[in-house]
This record gives sequence, structure tokens and C-alpha cells, in this order.
Amino acid sequence: MKRIFIVCFFAVALAAGPSPATAQTVARTEVWPVPSMNLSTEQFLRGDKNGKPVTLAGVLQIPKLGPEKLPAVILIESSGGIGSAEEKWAQTFNAMGIATFVLDSFSARNLYNTVDDQSKLSYVAMMVDAYRALGVLAEHPRIDPRHIAIMGFSRGAVAAVYSASDRFRKMYAPQNVRFDAHIGLYTPCNVVYRDEEKTTGKPIRLFHGIADDYDPVVACRTYVAKLKAAGADAVLTEYPGADHAYDEATLTRRVQLPRAQTTRNCALAENGNGQVVNSRTGKVFTFDDPCVERGPHLGYNDPAYQATLKAVRDFLTETFDRP
Repeated sequence: MKRIFIVCFFAVALAAGPSPATAQTVARTEVWPVPSMNLSTEQFLRGDKNGKPVTLAGVLQIPKLGPEKLPAVILIESSGGIGSAEEKWAQTFNAMGIATFVLDSFSARNLYNTVDDQSKLSYVAMMVDAYRALGVLAEHPRIDPRHIAIMGFSRGAVAAVYSASDRFRKMYAPQNVRFDAHIGLYTPCNVVYRDEEKTTGKPIRLFHGIADDYDPVVACRTYVAKLKAAGADAVLTEYPGADHAYDEATLTRRVQLPRAQTTRNCALAENGNGQVVNSRTGKVFTFDDPCVERGPHLGYNDPAYQATLKAVRDFLTETFDRP
């Protein structure tokens, strides 16, 4: 695949002038096309691969020059789109000698964000984007295909965490490669998917604030307990007093998003027809369901961020040191 240059938020920010940290830890920046497709949730769950094609863009940052193959982390954006949190995490990983690939699922779909209307893009369909990005990186001459992790934030964490599902991998991932690790920050865990406990065997790490009223942590406790009972290497770390987006340092105070949609009081599950239904009513779920609310909060929490930073660094160091 030929590399092409596509303008996206992250690439423009870099071109305008990298921060000192970026300048010190990135030897090369490339923008790659990622061929994907538009699928509804129902299409995705049924394994329908006939979605309308779309070409996304991803920014690859390689921390050092030379022939050495490097481990990499694919970063998947939240409902708010790519912002400073993704850039900061990319800088962190680059400083560790890890390449990063920030995937933009929104721009090519003419989306700015999905905060006020989450129906604009299926959460699970972004998993196709993630698998396609995995395929692109696995063929790159500087990337070690055995050591590509995925990390996502909020809606992006659905793709990052549930791409560990062996069922989803078999339906949409490249045949000869799989993610080496899965990391989700403030993950929405309130949809129960069929066979979700059957994973690829790769480690899964979730980090969540206990004060999160956007995607409450309680559903992730249930999900991780289910994974552990099935023998998966899954760990949920919780932080008292931490809100949603607790790693976003630009949030200098706790803020409410009056129009933002939240499914915090929705209990959802996949039925046998590839549909997501409200578990309480049995009706097919849409974002017009009465369980959908608005007005969740965001807020930076430095102790939670610093603890997550150390935990993720240690986790990736250990993971990528394995043969």
C-alpha cells in the first residue's frame, strides 16, 4: 500500500509545530490511509462485510530511526474526537521507544464529534477501523507485528477492549495477526455481547474513575469478573473520586456537558438476531430509548492519571518484552 498524505487534526497540529516533548521523542511522522467501511451495529454483529467503503487516516509516529522493528500502540479516539489526551499518550509511548498510530475515525465520515448524538457512528463498527489499522501497521517495515497493542478512550475503548473477542477477531481482523494487548480508559461496558468472555488470550486492562457518571464503572466490574471466570487475563483498576476523562489535563475544573448523551442507566444485550436490545424492555435499542439521558460530567484527576500512567507504562513494558 502506498503512503499518502491526508490532512487531519493531529497531522496539522504536528505540522504547525511539535511540542518540545514530541520533537525529542519522534524521529519520523507518517500519515497512512486506512481502508475501512461503514457498518451499523446490527451489520457488525451479524458479520456483514458489505458496508460502504470509507478511507480513514492515521498518524504514525516512529520514535527512532534505523532498521529496528518497534512495538506500537494504536490509539482510538473518544466521542469528542482526537485531542490533547491522545497526543499526550502518544508522546509518553514515543518516549518509551514505542511507535504510535493515532486513528481518526471521524473526519472521513464528515463527523466532528458524536457527543450529542451517538447514533452518528456505531461504537462496535469502530472496531473494524481498529482491525484495519492493525493490518496496515502489521505490514509496515518498522513495526513488529507481534507487538501491536490497542488503547481507547470512552467510545474508542469499546473498540480497544472488545477487539479481544475471539468472535469479532475471526469476523473482521487480519488473519495472521492479532492485538498483543488491549487497554481501555473509562470504557462503556453496559452492552453484553454473545460469547464476549471468549477472548484471544491477550491481556486486557481497564482503568476507570469511580465518580464517572458518563459510563459508570459498575458494568465494567461485571464484565471483567465474567472474563476472569472464563480464564482471561483481565484487570480493572478503579480510582476513587475520578470522573470521566480523568486523564484530560486541559479540563482544569469539573464540567457538565448538558447535551451529551449517556447510556449510564441502560442495561443492554445482544440478542440472537444480531440486535442490541434493552434488557429490561426487550425492545431493540436506539438512542431515542427512554433510558438514554443527558448531562454527564468530565474532569481531570491528577492522582488517577499519574497512577494510570505508571500502570500502563509497566504493563506495556512487560507485554512487549515477551517473545
